Amino acid sequence: MISQIQAFYRNKSVFITGGSGFLGRVTIEKLLRSTEVKRIYVLIRPKKGVGIRDRIAAWDTDPVFSVLLKLNPKFSDRVTPIAGDSGLPDLGISVEDRKLLVNEVQIVLHCAATVRFDEPLHVALDINTRGTLLVVQLAKEMRRLETFVYVSTAFSNCVIRHINEAYYPEKLACSVDKIFALREMLSNDLFDNMAPALLGQFPNTYTFTKALAEQVVQKEASGLPACIFRPGMILATFKEPITGWTDNLYGPLSILYGCIFGVLRVTLLDKNARAHIVPVDYCANMVLSAAWKTAVENVQKKKNVTDKFPLTDPIIYNYVNSDQNPVKWRNFTNAVEDLRFVCPLEQMIWYPFLKTYTKLWAFELAILLYHILPGHIIDMVLRLRGQKPRMIKMYDKIHKNIKKVSEFAIKNWTFDMNNTDRLIECMTSEDKRLFECDMNGLNWNEYFKVAVFGMREYLAKEKPTEKSFQNARKIMKRFQVLHRIVQIIAYGSLPALIWLVICVIPGVLH
Repeated sequence: MISQIQAFYRNKSVFITGGSGFLGRVTIEKLLRSTEVKRIYVLIRPKKGVGIRDRIAAWDTDPVFSVLLKLNPKFSDRVTPIAGDSGLPDLGISVEDRKLLVNEVQIVLHCAATVRFDEPLHVALDINTRGTLLVVQLAKEMRRLETFVYVSTAFSNCVIRHINEAYYPEKLACSVDKIFALREMLSNDLFDNMAPALLGQFPNTYTFTKALAEQVVQKEASGLPACIFRPGMILATFKEPITGWTDNLYGPLSILYGCIFGVLRVTLLDKNARAHIVPVDYCANMVLSAAWKTAVENVQKKKNVTDKFPLTDPIIYNYVNSDQNPVKWRNFTNAVEDLRFVCPLEQMIWYPFLKTYTKLWAFELAILLYHILPGHIIDMVLRLRGQKPRMIKMYDKIHKNIKKVSEFAIKNWTFDMNNTDRLIECMTSEDKRLFECDMNGLNWNEYFKVAVFGMREYLAKEKPTEKSFQNARKIMKRFQVLHRIVQIIAYGSLPALIWLVICVIPGVLH
């Protein structure tokens, strides 16, 4: 017996954008491993001289597809690459491929986005907002369309502190139609120069263009069986297809990574604020579940109306950790302290520790002591060895990135998740097991452990062998001794410095 969600995807054709991305690949892998989907069309562009078919073929060596490869070595036979780009006119899709999609596709999953916070406004708008409009327009042409999912972000409306599963067009300084008109009239540079005025209260071009994209979906997809999925900060896998898998350093993962390397010792973060993080495998399951639920509800609505698709706003699903099982940044930093001994790196350059600050001035003072001063010392040693200095340049980049994401590590948001809760409640017990997405029972301590071990293996490229862990622990102990010696010298020098300032210098001057 197959489950309700598995039955929905059986023999269906799916079109997915952003399929080569983090969430996209996990979603594709889940579809191929857990359903009998007929075909997956993936919008993908050539990259660094590698063609679209070769990029799909490279999935055979991607760890996230390792389980699927063992179950079905020919899994890629069900995947068809579609040459295109979300930032191009008409998505860069050829006439022939567009006709193919229009005739064949029943399910659209729009995951493509640029997630860079400092992306130039014209680039972010073209990919995140106009790209969404073009995908919606394509979906409208699809004769067999059953469901459309737009993947937004929980922080698309971060200008308010309590976010309902609702639309907030009034929070935009300018409507999406006017933004598009300005984009057509102005050069890239002139349009980008207007960013501060256009963004208003939005902290970056990412959240702003995602908010605009939601307005696009609200206006243009009201006649479609559509929904919006708003996940929090998407991090490593928890359970499937492999534990702890990640391929990026987005958001809080960069803090964790820098810390276990012994490079990052100071950051801007409020330990008492909620950490709205979500495992990517739970997100993929939620995307697939939301698509199923949207299709089912659309069939039910059509029974009561004469129109093909009733004109209602697409439903929204907020997806963050719940009030029943919350996680704070304190849990995150505690995991760093607890796991540095359990999962140390052989490549560490100092004893891992992390100090957090909520005030920018305190952070600026702390980085002088913990980053800039040690960085100059290391660079000086590198120069003496005839090597190129790199620490100060690296710290400059790290500090800029910390400031970019600091708002989301210091401020507190709350979310309504009634639609999400109802969706999970209506799933059968079998679907809840196969497409696990209920975070109420998630063990966050276990998740952080899995994420750190995964980071060590998949990002630092250190194999989880006993020999590797033994070597890393020896290195850790040496750095721990050096760290304590430095602390004793530093703390011992402080009273001497105070005595010098208070007693000696005034006497000399007098």
